[in-house]
Amino acid sequence: MPEDEEIKEVEEKEKSENETAATVAEEELLLPRDTLLSAGIHIGTRMKTGDMEEFIYRVRPDGLFVLDVKKTDDRIRVAAKFLARFEPSKIAAAAARLYAQEPVKKFCEVTKATPVIGRFIPGLLSNPLYPNRIEPEVLIVSDPRADFQAVREASSVGIPVVALCSTDNEFSDVDFVIPTNNKGRRALAVIYWLLARQILRERGELPPDKDLPLTIDDFEAKILKEEEET
Repeated sequence: MPEDEEIKEVEEKEKSENETAATVAEEELLLPRDTLLSAGIHIGTRMKTGDMEEFIYRVRPDGLFVLDVKKTDDRIRVAAKFLARFEPSKIAAAAARLYAQEPVKKFCEVTKATPVIGRFIPGLLSNPLYPNRIEPEVLIVSDPRADFQAVREASSVGIPVVALCSTDNEFSDVDFVIPTNNKGRRALAVIYWLLARQILRERGELPPDKDLPLTIDDFEAKILKEEEET
């Protein structure tokens, strides 16, 4: 058999297996696969780290690495079980990136967590003399690179860190990773909405068949007028 025909046969077999796996996994996901994919939660960057390799499904022809949505789904479930063990006010969620700020605000509004929005003030977690110091027992960050100061301080005082990580992130000082597109507006909205819903379900504050009072659209950062004109 010519080499190109062998390659084609392998590709068709792989596609068939992937479609079968997707059908089987569909019922197990927290949201329909199409909803997750249309939000772009699986779209990574053109860079990958060794840390993130286990969460990468494939690389697209354009060079973008693609994350495994099933692993993202699994990690959201585990993170929610973990976070539901804490007093709501003892959970802090940080968002330095613009598109993460609205999702984090809504997440904190729904779960009663403590928001840390915008620039992280040095000493907020680690300086006992800082008058506005907060003392969370766990920290969620939207991007360990953008939120590096928060991650560093949390690690220095022994606060576990749950981080949303894309393909280009490293795990230094991060205790638990949720693999996802952590730069896209819609992706961040979906992830924080799902995480909030799961936490409330784990707490027993929301029935397993009910959704949040706020929609994913409510969680999504709005496009500024100047951004639309750019």
